[in-house]
Amino acid sequence: MPAHRDRVLFEYLILEGAQAGLSWSTILRKRAGYRRAFARFDIKKVARFDARTVKRLMKDPSIVRNRLKIESTIRNAQAALAIVREFGSLDRYLWQFVGGRPIQHNRRPGDSAPDKTKESDAMSKALRKAGFSFVGSTICYAFMQAVGMVNDHAPNCFRRSEVSKLASA
Repeated sequence: MPAHRDRVLFEYLILEGAQAGLSWSTILRKRAGYRRAFARFDIKKVARFDARTVKRLMKDPSIVRNRLKIESTIRNAQAALAIVREFGSLDRYLWQFVGGRPIQHNRRPGDSAPDKTKESDAMSKALRKAGFSFVGSTICYAFMQAVGMVNDHAPNCFRRSEVSKLASA
């Protein structure tokens, strides 16, 4: 379903990056731990995390204890704040990559969704330029699916028509 709150968008972007190289089920099991460890994904609070916080998080079994991913989350929060200052919101910035409306992919039964698209390529490139990390095109596409920027629901999925209606509203 389309998400537009900056905190939610930031959370999904971080969780997609945390999932890199791991199973999605691992991250889902640790989602509550991530929310607690990263101040419920309050961008301003996470941007102020320091080396002492990183050291504490490296000992926290409720999240993936990968220093690069933890430090990336902090840098990503700092980059997100810069985007908010320039564009007014993370929502406005991120949704520009799909023209502000969900892209409706019309897959046939049995077709799989793509791993990336020209839109996720563009988002990845722009986010990296803005200072983000763990935002490759495949991660960006998974993020776009998760926040409803693209509708890849299977034709027989109950959510497909609901999301399609939102896009045409």
